[in-house]
Amino acid sequence: MNAKLTLSFNEEVINKAKKYAEENDISLSRLIEFLLTKVTSTDYQSLEEYPIADWVNLIAEGKAEYQTKRSRKSAKKEFFDSKK
Repeated sequence: MNAKLTLSFNEEVINKAKKYAEENDISLSRLIEFLLTKVTSTDYQSLEEYPIADWVNLIAEGKAEYQTKRSRKSAKKEFFDSKK
């Protein structure tokens, strides 16, 4: 069963991901589904162990920085501040 999910990304990341998906003959939805399946199918100990690190590096500008030690409230505030 398929379900809809709304996500927000940096526009440039979206454009690069769309191009990557098109070049690999896969829809962006199926690409994200594949990546999330990979991430959730194994017990990874940290974000750096995720199998998508190489893919993220292909479409990201600069090195990816993971922030895991912050409260949900501060993460929400940071997200909404970035949209101003």
